[in-house]
Amino acid sequence: MKNYLLIILLFCTSSTFAQKLTVSGKVTDPKGDVLPGATVLEKGTNNGVSSDAAGTYTITCRADNPVLVISFVGFQNAEIPVNGQTTINVTLENATELQEVNIVGSRNLNRSVTDSPSPIDLIDIKDVTTKTGQLDLNQLLQFAAPSFNSNRQTGSDGADHVDPATLRGLGPDQTLVLINGKRRHQSALINLFGTRGRGNTGTDLNAIPAAAIERIEILRDGAAAQYGSDAIAGVINIVLKTSANEFTGNINYGAYSAKYRFDDQKFDGGNFNINGNYGFRIGKGGFLNLTADYNYRGHTQRANVATNVEELSRREFGDPQVQNTSFYANSKIPVSPNAHVYVFGGLNLRKGDAYAWTRFADSPRNIPSLYPNGFDPIITSDITDGSVAAGIRGKWKGWDVDLGSVFGSNTFHYGVRNTLNTSLGPQSPTSFDAGGFQLQQNVTGLHFSRLFQETLQGLNIAFGAEFRSENYQIFAGEEASYRNYDPTRPGGSQGFPGYQPGDVVNEGRTNLGIYFDTEADITKAFMIGAALRFENYSDFGSTLNGKISSRLKLGNNFTVRGTVSTGFRAPSLAQIYFNSTFTNFVEGQPVEVLLSRNESPVTQKLGIPKLKQETSRNASLGFTGRFGSGFSLTVDGYYVKIRDRVVLTGAFTADDPDIGADLQELNVGQAQFFTNAVTTSTRGVDIILANGSTVGRGRLNTTLAANFNKLTVDEVKTNARLAGKEDTYFDLRERKFVEASAPPSKINLTLDYGIDRWNFVVRAVRFGEITLADYDYQLNVYKPRITTDFSVGYKIAKNVNLIVGGSNIFNVYPNRFNPTLTESGGAWDPVQMGTNGAYWYGKLNLRF
Repeated sequence: MKNYLLIILLFCTSSTFAQKLTVSGKVTDPKGDVLPGATVLEKGTNNGVSSDAAGTYTITCRADNPVLVISFVGFQNAEIPVNGQTTINVTLENATELQEVNIVGSRNLNRSVTDSPSPIDLIDIKDVTTKTGQLDLNQLLQFAAPSFNSNRQTGSDGADHVDPATLRGLGPDQTLVLINGKRRHQSALINLFGTRGRGNTGTDLNAIPAAAIERIEILRDGAAAQYGSDAIAGVINIVLKTSANEFTGNINYGAYSAKYRFDDQKFDGGNFNINGNYGFRIGKGGFLNLTADYNYRGHTQRANVATNVEELSRREFGDPQVQNTSFYANSKIPVSPNAHVYVFGGLNLRKGDAYAWTRFADSPRNIPSLYPNGFDPIITSDITDGSVAAGIRGKWKGWDVDLGSVFGSNTFHYGVRNTLNTSLGPQSPTSFDAGGFQLQQNVTGLHFSRLFQETLQGLNIAFGAEFRSENYQIFAGEEASYRNYDPTRPGGSQGFPGYQPGDVVNEGRTNLGIYFDTEADITKAFMIGAALRFENYSDFGSTLNGKISSRLKLGNNFTVRGTVSTGFRAPSLAQIYFNSTFTNFVEGQPVEVLLSRNESPVTQKLGIPKLKQETSRNASLGFTGRFGSGFSLTVDGYYVKIRDRVVLTGAFTADDPDIGADLQELNVGQAQFFTNAVTTSTRGVDIILANGSTVGRGRLNTTLAANFNKLTVDEVKTNARLAGKEDTYFDLRERKFVEASAPPSKINLTLDYGIDRWNFVVRAVRFGEITLADYDYQLNVYKPRITTDFSVGYKIAKNVNLIVGGSNIFNVYPNRFNPTLTESGGAWDPVQMGTNGAYWYGKLNLRF
């Protein structure tokens, strides 16, 4: 509490100081229109202001020879030496194609974030990483973007190693990820157990090191008509660094305050990160930017929560151990005054250890001579993720032209150790190669864009085509990882049975997309845009989607904007072809289940149709406003209706009175499958208030960002053979998992104060109430919680900055429940606020 009082006093107290030179002026674009909200900084300091609704600013310089840096997204930065001037008016030049300042959601290279008809979050990664404790990209965005949510998993097999993430509470596979505007491949993993996004694939954001990223643009709007499949919820565009002749490095370490352990260890989950980034100049305007990053994250242990032995499901419960090594590069090589070649990409190598559910000493799945006290299987991962993009971009007869190709690959290889194959008896090995899967994608595109400045107040036309090929494989593990050598005992490696030869697949598909996209500024105040995209998939046919957007400026400080669109998402190859025999746990008891691929003998026998695309209807309406010199407000409401959502069904059993005989005929005890079964509606609103002002000799930036979201399951449909079995298709537990993909509200208040060499950040995040259902179908209500973060930064030298702080400093945990009945086997299901408690850290930032 004393710390809070000290911070409040710092924010509210103005101190007298010897003023130096005061500079005023106006910031405009080449047409003479004012640019409200432009940033004016004194170079090398945290002294800065924003231009007001009239584009004017006033700043008091501190340095003896000050230089002003003026910036506005969508325009070239300007650096102007003051040289004793008291009035400096600035005209920012439009960002040209060769500067590559592209804003996601628009193919107009002169469109800025504030000028966009769709809501866009722009996140400066350098600013976020130097002021918060999070190190991986999922957790950085979890606390920086109101509509983004990510969960750390435990006991969820592959999802322990690849965190699922969502926008606006929709599926992980309903958000499209781009890097430098190019489609990013997804992970080969399909989420199955105890996780949000069950039955979904998604993009592994943690494979991309934050040290390689300049900024992230999040388009919170349906965009399938612009970018194709997966963009129902929105688009995340990751922009890699382009700096040259500058080295930046970071050394970070942090750990959690240990609680609920079986020992007296005070801290766990140690997280060490070291990275470096350096750029080289190539010719005139070219560069090569390189990044290396290493991150180690240790296990946390939160299993000691049971009130009696009967409530103990797992002796090991917490975050997995993960080692992440990444190398990334971004380059631009001029080949003529009007064209350049670009190459970018990277490699991520990840090794993980995650605890599976405990096999106790008296379990029929244990061999006491090998494990007298029972055992805790460890599922290991060996993940290789790589991508490379190359192309040429330039001007041709007035058109901006981009011809390029990007290849991506994700391989996920499982191992199991500290385990056994019970059917082999005491001679069983204790570690196994369990096989895995791989997804590869190649996208080649040709894109044209041109701004006709003399038509109306500006008409931008864009069109192009993309050809995408994908390949999905499952490869088998060693024989002992899946085979049963004694029918009286459970077979396969305990914790994670290996993939069998019958599971092996090698399947692919192609698709061709053709789009047309136009934006017209009818007047300086009124803009309208339209997009149309046709796609043809080799496996399910064609789809056509459209989008209409508009923006109306009501004066210099208020804008109304809105969009309507249709969208689609093609079922992933993993959803079509994944199959496996595995062990699931129901109320702590192991059950063998067959997950059968689409169009297999099992699904055909039950009349399950061929998977088809999900379809959506999206609408958004909002406004942006600026008031005074530093206050801004954006409010955006949205509605998304999705039909034919692909879900993983519950398990149909061989003793079912209607279909049990069919399953017995196929020698199947329990079966699950993927099907288009669910219709959902999502309604919500995003609100962002921001204010920047001078307080004393420093600058205080205040941000309040909130997302209010409600998802409802409108319909569950079965086929004729399975009519009346909706509760097995998609029962209460599954409904609650889908509805809890985002909390009904998330509110983030951040106070960021910089003065001289010091920087103070206080952040409070309120996570709204979440309701889940346990294995007894009783509702578990996770009450609202507020986590509080605090950090202090000090500039030791011109190029060295030290930050110390804590996340969730009051050690807040979610509500606790019976571990034998939760999906995770611990006292908490994975929820957005996390289940590890307080995290304390230190960071050293270097820049030369």
